Amino acid sequence: MAFDVFEDETFNFKVQAMLGELRTGCGDAGEITSTAASITDGDADSWVAAWRALAERVEKVASDADAGGHRVSAREAYLRASAYHSAALEVVDGTSDPGAVLTPTFAAHRRCFDRYVELSDPPIEKVDIAYEDTTMPGWFVPAAGPGRRPTIVLSNGSDAPVLSTLGIALAARARGYHSIMFDGPGQQSMLFERNIPFRPDWEAVITPIVDLLVARGDVDDKKLCIYGLSQSGYWVTRAIAYEPRFAAAVVDPGVDDVSASWMGHLPKEMVEMLDKGDRSTFDQWMQIGEQDQTPAEKQEIAWRAKPYGIEDAFDLFTAVRTYRLTPEDLARITIPLLITEPEGEQFWPGQSERMHQQVASSELVHFTAAEGADRHCEPMARSLLEQRMFDWLDARLDAGSGAPAPESSRS
Repeated sequence: MAFDVFEDETFNFKVQAMLGELRTGCGDAGEITSTAASITDGDADSWVAAWRALAERVEKVASDADAGGHRVSAREAYLRASAYHSAALEVVDGTSDPGAVLTPTFAAHRRCFDRYVELSDPPIEKVDIAYEDTTMPGWFVPAAGPGRRPTIVLSNGSDAPVLSTLGIALAARARGYHSIMFDGPGQQSMLFERNIPFRPDWEAVITPIVDLLVARGDVDDKKLCIYGLSQSGYWVTRAIAYEPRFAAAVVDPGVDDVSASWMGHLPKEMVEMLDKGDRSTFDQWMQIGEQDQTPAEKQEIAWRAKPYGIEDAFDLFTAVRTYRLTPEDLARITIPLLITEPEGEQFWPGQSERMHQQVASSELVHFTAAEGADRHCEPMARSLLEQRMFDWLDARLDAGSGAPAPESSRS
């Protein structure tokens, strides 16, 4: 897909993802493109300042409309402001003072999103999900009308805001599905406000959500499904191997080894140090390597490492290597599993196909550059992703219908 706004790959991909969410109301094309044009390519301080300025301007529009009783205008502007505040967070670790930016910017993002939820019509229900000795924040998006409905759990990626699954929640609602979005360990409020890090055994996160859903009178507990975005391609696959109450699942893309995107940047000597448990030499080499890193590389590593809650480099890389699915894990999966495989997958190339080969009940759906649907999580073709996944889910959840899989989803 030849659509480049920046030479900086991180900046470019993030703007593509923002444009892909226009159909959800998470931005205006003019606001996004004019703001992007004002940013110094590759400069994190410039990026953050530009999106914060836009977010504050649009939040003022929202609050004025809200005060004037214009609910629709306020709701739409709060959603856009929430997205722009979130965009500012994306490269915060590359700025000159990350600590001064992260907390107030996340608070502004969540403030705007919360008001959007309060103004939503039909309503979005904010829920507390039991989790160990605390709770996780969740948002239940109901389908219109009475009766028990199929319901999809939306598991977000490693660093994305809950807005990243809002488009699928709204697409689910339009098709008669309930959905639930949430912040899990290491994600957004659970990380930034509570300092609760990632965990590899995601079934411990998903099972309480299933418990909450099956207790509701409006959820068809025989038609539960789950979608995993980005790194949740690993988490969701892990969860369905150990949580038996789902009828179908979609992972976008398939991820059986999270650490591959980390280990690929290490020389083989450092991989051998990890294998041997040579902590001191590994950490020394990391310190030497950090001296040659560009500011963009430093910010990327800091942002990716933050949700693991581990400062020592050896411990961090060792922990990330536990985020792998074993053949035994994959052999436990018997429910229908749809795995996306976008052309040009840049983070976990080849893992969708590898997972497909190991899970007998899986199907692989390809997304191509010719469709404008290439790259990680099809950033500018989310409507196409939604059409294919929900058509596939409809066929699998409609027990007794005998409906074949849509042609587009056959491998």
